[in-house]
Amino acid sequence: MNKFSRLFVAKLILLACLGFLGAGLASMSNAAESGSFSNPALEARLIAAENGVGPNATSLSAGLHLELGEGWKTYWRSPGEVGIPPSIDWAGSENVEEVELLWPAPERFTAFGIENFGYHDEVVFPLRIALSDPGAPVRLNADVTLLTCSTVCVPQEFALTLSLPRASGIDTRSAALISAYAEKVPEEGAESGIRVQSAHLDPDMTALTLAARSEQPFAGPDVFPELGAGTAFGKPDIRLGEGGRLLWARLPVLSAAAHLPDLRITVTDGDRAASLFTELADAAPPPPFALDRVLPGVAELAWIAVIAFLGGLILNVMPCVLPVLSIKLSSAMKSRDQGVGRIRKGFAVSALGVLAFMWSLAALTIAARGLGMTVGWGLQFQNPVFLAVMFLVLAVFSANLFGAFEIELPSSMQTRLARAGGGKGYGGDFATGAFAAILATPCSAPFLGTAVAFALAGRALDIAVIFTALGIGLALPYLVVAAFPAAISRLPKPGRWMLWLKILLGLALAGTAGWLFWVLIGVGGMTSALAVLTASAVLVVILSFGRLAAGARLSGAAATGALAIVLAGFFSAAGTPNATPATDWAAFERGEIPKLVSRGEVVFVDVTADWCLTCKANKALVLDRAPVRTALRAPGVTAMQADWTRPDEAISRYLETFDRYGIPFNAVYGPGAPEGIVLPEILTSEAVLSALEKAAERAVASGG
Repeated sequence: MNKFSRLFVAKLILLACLGFLGAGLASMSNAAESGSFSNPALEARLIAAENGVGPNATSLSAGLHLELGEGWKTYWRSPGEVGIPPSIDWAGSENVEEVELLWPAPERFTAFGIENFGYHDEVVFPLRIALSDPGAPVRLNADVTLLTCSTVCVPQEFALTLSLPRASGIDTRSAALISAYAEKVPEEGAESGIRVQSAHLDPDMTALTLAARSEQPFAGPDVFPELGAGTAFGKPDIRLGEGGRLLWARLPVLSAAAHLPDLRITVTDGDRAASLFTELADAAPPPPFALDRVLPGVAELAWIAVIAFLGGLILNVMPCVLPVLSIKLSSAMKSRDQGVGRIRKGFAVSALGVLAFMWSLAALTIAARGLGMTVGWGLQFQNPVFLAVMFLVLAVFSANLFGAFEIELPSSMQTRLARAGGGKGYGGDFATGAFAAILATPCSAPFLGTAVAFALAGRALDIAVIFTALGIGLALPYLVVAAFPAAISRLPKPGRWMLWLKILLGLALAGTAGWLFWVLIGVGGMTSALAVLTASAVLVVILSFGRLAAGARLSGAAATGALAIVLAGFFSAAGTPNATPATDWAAFERGEIPKLVSRGEVVFVDVTADWCLTCKANKALVLDRAPVRTALRAPGVTAMQADWTRPDEAISRYLETFDRYGIPFNAVYGPGAPEGIVLPEILTSEAVLSALEKAAERAVASGG
């Protein structure tokens, strides 16, 4: 509190004491309060510590008294990610020069999965009123606007009027009430006994870290930073050190304003609170200790590994199966006339290729997480360079299956590595397995989300075990053939069917290449995609030019491929926003969800991406078909689409609140489900319609 606020509190305490001493005086029989505004959410009135304006009085002590219904909340001056702070317009008041509104320390509560700050049950906002004409009567005219929330939010607008004549006397009840809440207003400066030692906001605006010290030990502190309208923080990680006199806190940044004002930090601890302005430091203060994570036991890790295995196995029959199946069939076709030993070893090496990719992905995930980067399943498809490499490989594979060329390695290389699928070399088998695993990663499947979430939230050991189990599940078809190689002999004998199968596989890979080209347009932009397409066409022409020596063709193809990769990164438009959703869908805005639900609406959230084949299957087979399509476009339902084709921190943080690191992800919100109903990865009409119906039910207000 500033100097005037402290004097205001002292005056209130004195008034309350005087009132109790003279409780029998007749002048105190008239309560100094306005008429009330009342509804099921709240009852509001203006109250004054004085029954009237004393001779030569220059100020009055008053308050806005709110009594909130069971389960209802209202907001602090900085409401959090969603909310509106109370405001009062004093236009029409008489003999009022200035009104200072004081804010008692708030409490933290959660509504719709979002952190908010405010009050419940009862609150008084103390008012220090400076008079224009000392000693003259006063008329207070307050036009109040505030928001009350439970499972729904209701805006409140009402007018309160309080007239105070020339009179003496104290309203003991009002004076005590105003005084009690004035003492809850945070102190300012050194008087509080609390000081902020350091505060740091990381360059990516993902977290605020601060350290504060107190003359007396903290007991149960909380921290409420303020960094301008539009900046919201999540729940803090608070740790105490030095006998409780050091407070360290780290708060995730949920959203950030375009222009950041001075940082203001309010620290509460039981009955005391301090509100302090501070400058941002260049480095984050270290925590007083590291948290010991509760580590999963062997049994739990083994159970999640089984779930990961099932998720990897199911990936074999997901919408991304077409290109993977093409590669597997191609491997089987090439192995048709080879010996049992060669077939067994070839498919075992293909399985090793699957596992090698999964191990590489696990290693990269561990490294990226160690660097503080966002990690998730299939996120490599947000990288235009990765997409360019994949498109080039598929273009070459499909052209080869169509008979455009046959690559013959130079004799010096043939001694080290035989052609893919033949001879004694196994390089092609290994590459086949790895490539199949790569193409499977844009898909999600039942069990996969649980396993990946467990891995990404755990230790490096957890990541290694889960990704290994996932790879074994995905590689199981190869392992089965390796265990029973005689099954390949059941394929028909060579004939024209092999030519037609080769064309069919070529069409499948060409279709996959076309899909990757479309994804590349969304991720890198049209210029980047066209540059990769042109370079790929030149590469195929070079490989098809039979008059060139094999070495020259391979060198030219390698140079052209490298150029395509460079151009993909150079022309990438990945920094631009994601595409605007179709007209039937609203753009994802997390803060809009509780606002819509507060009006009784239902919100369906679809997190999707151009590279997510399961997402596309869900949309084509469920979301864009009746009766789901009709239900999503019904009055009172908002279909909200979050496009994760390109990296988006807001979407990543939203998914992390549900412990999800991959897509598809769908959730339904409504009055009956304010925290959201999470749907399975593979949607069905019944599951979506049931969630929409449940979310639309109006629940009894219980508070958030």
